[in-house]
Amino acid sequence: MRGIFVSHVGVPAMKPVEDQIRTKLNAAFKPVHLEVANESHMHSVPPNSETHFKVVLVSADFVNKRQVQRHQAIYATLADELSGGVHALALHTFSPEEWLANQAVPASPQCLGGSKHS
Repeated sequence: MRGIFVSHVGVPAMKPVEDQIRTKLNAAFKPVHLEVANESHMHSVPPNSETHFKVVLVSADFVNKRQVQRHQAIYATLADELSGGVHALALHTFSPEEWLANQAVPASPQCLGGSKHS
């Protein structure tokens, strides 16, 4: 009997946590710019993990809010993910005016813990 071959060419990789983060942030903040990057590959975790993320979020909700207030709002929105498998969340938050003035987002550092430590 022949086996069944299923091609995954052109099929997006499964990324449920990343997709959930993106969906929740879009709904809560109606961003003018949003980047959600899975940076788990830079850390000592199994392949295809969804544990470390970098978020760049530009929203009018951040006008006249300090960074700590912005981060607290994001933490509240992503409480389920943060209490589950998400280990780290690098946040870069901007009002639209701040984003237009300076779109610089720092690169994330390499992991220094676990098995990647030299």
